[in-house]
Amino acid sequence: MILNFRVITPYCVFLEDQADEILLSTNTGQIGILSKHAPLITSLDVGVFFFRMKSNNWNSIAIMGGFAIVKNDNIIILANEAESFDTIDLQEAKLDFENAKQKFIEATNIKQRVSANFELKRAKARYEVKISK
Repeated sequence: MILNFRVITPYCVFLEDQADEILLSTNTGQIGILSKHAPLITSLDVGVFFFRMKSNNWNSIAIMGGFAIVKNDNIIILANEAESFDTIDLQEAKLDFENAKQKFIEATNIKQRVSANFELKRAKARYEVKISK
């Protein structure tokens, strides 16, 4: 059976498609969604949203946090922000990821560490999307 999904940001319907399998990054870890999944509402962490098409090819987009609603093989993802493979520059993503790692290592107080952790998650998600093809 097919999963219908939509990724919606505050600005637009970012992506609307179908998949056989979906992997979401939640605040408590990754979760896989297959057809006939139990109804679910979950918060999403900054991370990569993977979806497998009929062709068995995995695609991905970077999700900058939000919520997911799963019901009757329909998944609605309400994302704060989303980025696709096509909009991410590899060199920029790699540099941002390296800089974010260094910033996290150098953080000296809790406020800096929280800020650096968010920046690191965001940079890692963008970099993973770009190198996942």
